[in-house]
Amino acid sequence: MEIIYLHQYFNTPDMPFGTRSYEMARRMVAKGYKVRMITSYRENDRKVKDWFVTDESGIEVHWYPVPYSNHMGFVARVMAFLRFAWAAQKKTIELSGDIIFASSTPLTIALPAIPAARRKKIPMVFEVRDLWPEMPIAVGALKNPVSRFLAKKLELWAYSNSDAIVALSPGMKEGVVRSGFEEQRIAVIPNSSDNTEFQYNRNAADSFLSKRPWLMSSPLLVYAGSLGSTNGVGFLVDVAKELDLLGSDIKILVVGDGAERDSILEKANFEAVLNKNFFAEELLPKKEIPALLSAATLASVLFIDVPEMRANSANKFFDALASGTPVLVNFGGWINELVERNSIGVSVWKKSASEVAVFLEEKMHDEKWLEESGKNARYMAEKYFSRDILANQLMEVLERTLDGDTDSISKIAPGEYK
Repeated sequence: MEIIYLHQYFNTPDMPFGTRSYEMARRMVAKGYKVRMITSYRENDRKVKDWFVTDESGIEVHWYPVPYSNHMGFVARVMAFLRFAWAAQKKTIELSGDIIFASSTPLTIALPAIPAARRKKIPMVFEVRDLWPEMPIAVGALKNPVSRFLAKKLELWAYSNSDAIVALSPGMKEGVVRSGFEEQRIAVIPNSSDNTEFQYNRNAADSFLSKRPWLMSSPLLVYAGSLGSTNGVGFLVDVAKELDLLGSDIKILVVGDGAERDSILEKANFEAVLNKNFFAEELLPKKEIPALLSAATLASVLFIDVPEMRANSANKFFDALASGTPVLVNFGGWINELVERNSIGVSVWKKSASEVAVFLEEKMHDEKWLEESGKNARYMAEKYFSRDILANQLMEVLERTLDGDTDSISKIAPGEYK
């Protein structure tokens, strides 16, 4: 099978951010599929003006230069989405393939995928990573009524022209079903745990900490990821202040970048916790995150508390499970339920910073609780969220879709985690 895989923000392990598409595609290659990835080159490099091709672990990756960063405003991001969509449509039509697999976000990935599938008369599977336009509307990024109307039309057009859909969480599946798409043609395949690369490594942890002596011998709470307006990472500054008032030895390390980074550091400096018990570093390549998590006592997964955020499928959650690191979550939804039901960390949903500080002071010094929670986290990673298991589910979805058998797609991956 030849797969044309569209994902505007494809990353390799040498790059920051999630590598879901890379991990799925390289497993497809290992099974004998030909995978042609269509993506964007986000560096601001004026020398790169047109498409170029690289081989990434057997994946034929076609890169098109469209600069992008988390510091861009919403309008600039939309322009980047549209620019890539225009170029990607022509490239997708040019390439040979038996099926198109289009992964959002952004939702505009449907603009090249659907016309190309029609032109080539091949099926298309659409992957829903976030519920658009619900998300940007909820956080106030999409305010214009006309823009909202057009975004909703694009969402419905994307779903109605898909032969099958992959949703990254049960909540996302529910959102797609609400649009009128048939439930039986939706598989739930969340972000996954790399249980080999992210396995706990004491030597890697020691090496990480030895380069940061200010973190040595202290319980460590980490956050690794985007520092955008929807993440609400500034809350950790409030927690750091309360921990300081308690005289706690707990340290907090934030690793990431985004539009809120400067304001978070300014707040930490104002509260007199910056470089005292609150530390921040630049983004790390994905391949260096396992060492960070091995060094961590607790890993945080944070979002602002709006209902639309609760369907998220954050990579950092599954990375933490793979490393056997207990997880802290501050939002409701299916991940919160997994944490509480399976005793794999702590939920601080709706708790104040002072309450969280007291809670952390107790839990992060409880060796028995930390050991049991870590074991439970690793168990969940192995039983439900292994990348190998989920990649096989995705390949079965693609195979059945290619065969025209989409009426039982939901049975492949129903999204039930007991």
